[in-house]
Amino acid sequence: MSRIAAVAPALPPYAYTQDEITAELAPLITPDAASPRRAVLERLHAAAGVSTRHLAMPLERYRDLTTFGQANDLFISVGLDLAEQAVRDALKVSGLVPEDIDHIFFTSVTGISAPSLDALLVPRLGMRSDVRRVPVFGLGCVAGAAGIARVHDYLLGHPDDVAVLVSVELCSLTLQRDDDSMANLVSSGLFGDGAAAVVMVGDRRAAAGGLTGPDVVGTASRLYPDTEGLLGWDVGGTGFRIVLSASLADVVERHLGEDVERLLEAHGLAPADVDTWVAHTGGPRVLEAVQRTLGLEAHDLQLSRQSLDRVGNLSSSAVLHVLADTLAAGTAPPGGTGVLFAMGPGICAELVLLSWPED
Repeated sequence: MSRIAAVAPALPPYAYTQDEITAELAPLITPDAASPRRAVLERLHAAAGVSTRHLAMPLERYRDLTTFGQANDLFISVGLDLAEQAVRDALKVSGLVPEDIDHIFFTSVTGISAPSLDALLVPRLGMRSDVRRVPVFGLGCVAGAAGIARVHDYLLGHPDDVAVLVSVELCSLTLQRDDDSMANLVSSGLFGDGAAAVVMVGDRRAAAGGLTGPDVVGTASRLYPDTEGLLGWDVGGTGFRIVLSASLADVVERHLGEDVERLLEAHGLAPADVDTWVAHTGGPRVLEAVQRTLGLEAHDLQLSRQSLDRVGNLSSSAVLHVLADTLAAGTAPPGGTGVLFAMGPGICAELVLLSWPED
């Protein structure tokens, strides 16, 4: 097994209400105030289940964000600062230092950099020069869960090691002007900016260092056929243009329950044995589909809905923010079982089975 020793969320300092964001972005996306699409945008923003969001820069500066180059430069500078903050906070909670890190898994789907942000973090944090790095692009919203799963895979073979998962998502920088497609109207009201870091350790390192936290017991990956056109990016001269199908929730409802049951059965468990659910904040319709397919009560997804309301959907960072809230709440019972999961382009799902130690 591996152990999650600490999770630290990070958010940009610029926070705005949903109404403020709608008022500022609506003229950029639907310039004609009398257009029916403006009314659709306002209705979708109001129904997104989001009250506030944090943005990479002051809201009024988005009027001047006109090129992909501008947006990507901001992704690198702001993203690096948020990544540093998240890793430092997570290390502080775990009692570890940058020199302890043996492996870093970095993920984002809202900007690109070469060297990747994880490489830029190494000298800034003072990590060792022999740290192993895996930067990943393209997993999208699923990458928070997938990152935990892949770090777990690494730690199974390196039980004395310390690994860090870093997620940075600056979704607002992908803003598409003059694009009144339904996908852009929905996404402009749903996604926020943020980052997160997760410190994980192999089982021998956990025992030797007295590090506490939930253990990763098992993982599962699923890629659903004939769904590749439902979620992702069209990349062009204006940057990342979102692909977002209304049928995403239907795919979740059709498959997720069976996938969770299969993972639990492999470990002699059933959904009724799960005490804690850590769900990606995909949006109101996705969370409703999750609740139905898993047969959950509304309170089982309360932390996910609260996170969505407070910061929006943070893509790969979203489920990690919910995990941080879960650990901070301290409601998982000793010896309890949890399931963390997210969905992303593919369409795919990643599931992580967690167990809280008895003592």
